[in-house]
Amino acid sequence: MSGANQQKNFVIATISLVVLVMVGLQCFKSVPVGHVAVATLFGNAQPEGYEQGLHIPVNPLYRWTMFDARQQTHLETANVPSQDQLQTKLDVSVQYRIDGAMTPDILEQTGTAAAAVRVHLIPKLRSLLREQGKSIKRAEDFFKEETQETLQLALTDGLRDYLEPKGIVVSAVLIRDITLPPFIVQAIEQKKEREQAVERERAELERVRTELQQEVARAEAGREAATQEAERKKILADAQAYEITQINNAIARNPAYIQLQSLEALKAISKDPASKLYFMDGSSPNPLPLMHLGDAQNAQR
Repeated sequence: MSGANQQKNFVIATISLVVLVMVGLQCFKSVPVGHVAVATLFGNAQPEGYEQGLHIPVNPLYRWTMFDARQQTHLETANVPSQDQLQTKLDVSVQYRIDGAMTPDILEQTGTAAAAVRVHLIPKLRSLLREQGKSIKRAEDFFKEETQETLQLALTDGLRDYLEPKGIVVSAVLIRDITLPPFIVQAIEQKKEREQAVERERAELERVRTELQQEVARAEAGREAATQEAERKKILADAQAYEITQINNAIARNPAYIQLQSLEALKAISKDPASKLYFMDGSSPNPLPLMHLGDAQNAQR
């Protein structure tokens, strides 16, 4: 009997220890890094969330809901109509985080963080995309840098103002990709091809124009050189004509000048054994050879 009682007591003690350990563990709560835990008791959320770290003691009857308060990204694809009634597909990224201080309110109003995104963020984002698309005249304007900047800013401000009171903090909305209707893409590609063809033709015309300008420059240089050469020859001919005129005038004024020149010529000829000697009438205004003495002497031989 004593042994049975001891065994029974041992079982009771063991069970009691296990219960105490389990209860003791329920009095501690460890929250992972970047998370906020919200406690509920009998269906009522506690007004304050539990941030990352170890929390003791806590009510062992609490039930816990964990919220990830780190930066998150939501990807959305939507067809956005512009004023020309064409649908343009936009891929956007929404960067946001859950406000840890408002996690109890989020739990009471919408439930988990994923539910808050599904209920609040996504519908508002799609609504803003449609609304902003109405301000864009043509679908191809989505490719303009200023249009994208304006759209991103409007989406960010619109989501931030709407979601911040609901516990979702939006930091930025970014456009990842734009897909225009196929026929517009084809028209843009054809336009680019035409522009490239025009650029090639313009480059070819510029090359031909440059070559023509070079040819004209060479022709101008040649014409200028020819003009300068002709001018030089004209000046030289004028100088020679002037010299001849002056000599003729001097001879007319002084008949003895030709006689002197004739004597100088004879003097020079006499010094050369191979020279032929001419006799000239020095008294004539225009002296002419009278006899080719060299030829006569050779004939006599």
